[in-house]
Amino acid sequence: MLSEAKTRTHQLQERMKEAGIDLAVLTDESSIAYLAGFWGYLGIEFGRPTMLVVRADDAPVVITPLMESEMVAEMTWVTDLRRWEDMGQNSWGRALRGVIGDTPSEIWIEKSHIPAIVRNFLDETYVGVPLKDIGPVLGAQRMIKSPFEVSVMKQAGEIAGAMMAAAHGSLHVGAAEYESTLAVIEAGTRKAAGFLTDKGWERFVSPMIHNLQIVQSGKDTSMVHRRASVKQYQRLDPVYFCFCNMAQFKQYKLGFDRMFHIVEVSDEGARVQQAAIDAQQAAIAAIRPGVLAEDVAAAANEVYAERGYQTGYRTGRSIGVAYLEAPELKTGDKTVLRPGMTFAVDGGISIDGVTAGRIGDSIVVTETGCDYITNYPRQLLVTES
Repeated sequence: MLSEAKTRTHQLQERMKEAGIDLAVLTDESSIAYLAGFWGYLGIEFGRPTMLVVRADDAPVVITPLMESEMVAEMTWVTDLRRWEDMGQNSWGRALRGVIGDTPSEIWIEKSHIPAIVRNFLDETYVGVPLKDIGPVLGAQRMIKSPFEVSVMKQAGEIAGAMMAAAHGSLHVGAAEYESTLAVIEAGTRKAAGFLTDKGWERFVSPMIHNLQIVQSGKDTSMVHRRASVKQYQRLDPVYFCFCNMAQFKQYKLGFDRMFHIVEVSDEGARVQQAAIDAQQAAIAAIRPGVLAEDVAAAANEVYAERGYQTGYRTGRSIGVAYLEAPELKTGDKTVLRPGMTFAVDGGISIDGVTAGRIGDSIVVTETGCDYITNYPRQLLVTES
């Protein structure tokens, strides 16, 4: 992982040279993980920034809180670590200024992800210095995944498959939504643990599956992104699981969704779900190098229109170390698909207060089409009890 991260950083530096960029300050956790190889698990913004400063012609610098620096030093290939403290003169602002210097001609930042306190510091410290967006430059690099990245994402896909099987097995009349979540967390964690060792860099990778489970059942299936509750399943209930904030491994995040029905499925529920499946499959059939991103969405939208449904959903999004990368499979995105791009591809229909149809998989674009990263039956799924 660290040698891969080091190579990526060198590739970014070459892109910076080509674009005439001297200095970039990266603050997004996914970017730092992609380039420096480390991340934290806190998931809370305490106003304590970690930054990676990359110059086109010099070694990168990590700026990190003192209390986290021991772990960071073990997880990253970057050797220049500047540690800052919450108290006293050794502040993060002083550390950052020490790396940037007093008179930069311009500073490139991730405009969409930079914390407000860091942006404010740069505005106040470097008055009149242009702040430009490095996001599109790094984003273009992240579009194409290396074989190593795809292999990690396929491990994440196996973990996601174990999670979905556990979700399926938890479903029966009288069971509660949160009980499904507990089964998902246990199955995913045990599967992830099987890919890890307690040696070297991997000893810092937690197998624990976390984040709030997205699950909706009954009439609430039309509500996108509802969390697991104490609600009990009833006969004929549709049940929707979305793992888009949980199906991940070594920072690589997937999209993965399935809809189930308890004991039996209503005629309307079957029609809606089959339309979602067929729309997703039409989109996936359209994926191959040279196709425009919006043309994949058009293939799905044609199915929706034929079945008499409207959808406000995009058909898919690029995935990687961030939950949302570029491009997106939606009308207006004219990005040309290339081998190595990875997408979450969805089928989605909502009928407010009644039911829904949803399915989602992750894929990688190949030389001739695409391969699935996630796998679970793509059909009407009905439980036995």
